Amino acid sequence: MVVCGAGAFGLNHLRIYRDLERSGLPVHLAAIIESNEALAATLQKEWSVPVYLSVGSCLKDHASGKLDIHAASVCVPTSAHFSIASAFLNAGIDVLVEKPMAATLDEADHLLDIAKKQGRILQIGHLERFNPAVTAVQQFLNAPMFFEVHRLSVFSPRSLDVDVVLDLMIHDLDIVLSFAQSPVASIHAVGLPILSPKVDIANVRIEFASGCVANFTASRVSTERVRKVRFFQPHQYVSIDYARQDLLLIDVAAKAPLQATDISSALKIQKPPITQAEPLRLEIESFLESVRTRKTPVVSGEDGRAALALALDINAAIAAHAAHAGLDRYRQ
Repeated sequence: MVVCGAGAFGLNHLRIYRDLERSGLPVHLAAIIESNEALAATLQKEWSVPVYLSVGSCLKDHASGKLDIHAASVCVPTSAHFSIASAFLNAGIDVLVEKPMAATLDEADHLLDIAKKQGRILQIGHLERFNPAVTAVQQFLNAPMFFEVHRLSVFSPRSLDVDVVLDLMIHDLDIVLSFAQSPVASIHAVGLPILSPKVDIANVRIEFASGCVANFTASRVSTERVRKVRFFQPHQYVSIDYARQDLLLIDVAAKAPLQATDISSALKIQKPPITQAEPLRLEIESFLESVRTRKTPVVSGEDGRAALALALDINAAIAAHAAHAGLDRYRQ
């Protein structure tokens, strides 16, 4: 196993692989790739594994038999996802690449093509799919018709190479696409740069061919942290709190009484038991299982492409709205 990129998220990948290795699972952290020389030197001491400054030097040792690698986590900035993930795939190495899977759809399509030709596993890091609350709600899905999604975060200089749609909202786009199971019919969106040159806050309304409607709000300049999705389906309201890993369901009788004094008798409130767990660890365990069994990942390359395509369409809608409203004059 090799981890490419040892920033904040890459360090979490390293921690989990080492924990899994120490727990006796068949995984071995073989190397780290980090282009920052000072950080690479520190990593060498802390992790006691070879640390390479480039993917090329790592793959050279792999090709010569000096280093044995079967899988890789790609935790670098989005702009480098394609070049690094494609290098691993072409070398016959399975890949878990962080979201978004690439910067463009052409790059995403090339990754899918390479993975198919090489017979490699390509999993995309949409970790909310592995959130225990999301896993628990699957059995209750029944034609959801309206979503209200909020993902708010305080400002951080991390991931400023992309806008808030590709940074944060894309998690929820993937979840709603997996729940709605319907093609997108229309998109209305507005977004603004606040503290960075890119869009930092966005609101989106999506209508699906099925008639389902979804409202998304994402901000990376909030004073609070919120990660919630709520949706309505026939005779039921569902609320998921990603951070708390909490699931609430309220069922409404088909013929609920109209009198306010009697309405509570028509409501059935459920809080299914949730086994708390770290979504990233579950994601990595699932990736390793796909590597071992060759089964299609829970979040496949095609899933990652679908989320990326929708995110890019949203960005196009935001740009069109900004031009129409004359918002470009406010950009930094």
